[in-house]
Amino acid sequence: MKKSIFVISTLVLFFIVQTVSAQKTKKDIVDVAVSVDDFSTLVTALKAADLVGALKGEGPFTVFAPTNDAFGKIDSKTLNSLLEPANKEKLTAILTYHVVSGKIAATDVVNALKKGNGKTELTTLNGAKFKVIKKDGKIWLKDQKGNYSQIVKTDVMAKNGVIHIISDVVMP
Repeated sequence: MKKSIFVISTLVLFFIVQTVSAQKTKKDIVDVAVSVDDFSTLVTALKAADLVGALKGEGPFTVFAPTNDAFGKIDSKTLNSLLEPANKEKLTAILTYHVVSGKIAATDVVNALKKGNGKTELTTLNGAKFKVIKKDGKIWLKDQKGNYSQIVKTDVMAKNGVIHIISDVVMP
């Protein structure tokens, strides 16, 4: 009984701390991304696609943010090509495929997965959809091409939304 009370108390305290931290943050999504070394490729891509201003906007937004390692899984020639001004439209489509309107916290995702028997679907800012799937005890994004990306960290709060860190770049 004491152990159950301890676990419940710890969880309640954790959620209170998360909520207070989210309310106190003064950084927007772009400022948070800039402050994390592992998002340097994402920040470079956001600048190349001219999306910095949009993600500094009021929002709220939910961003599924690939790490530098995730971008590293893309052929370097392809990645460099996407960063060229001639491919701005394609890069914008890829990056906006990682953004959902509204603030969707990890608990919201878990609740949607419970209602959907382990699956749910989200519409991105570029109008395309991807699936969110619970598989092998982990949460995954499944893009339109059938590729998976694991959500490896959740609820990085910003004043205009939330960032969830993913292991692979998802493609529309």
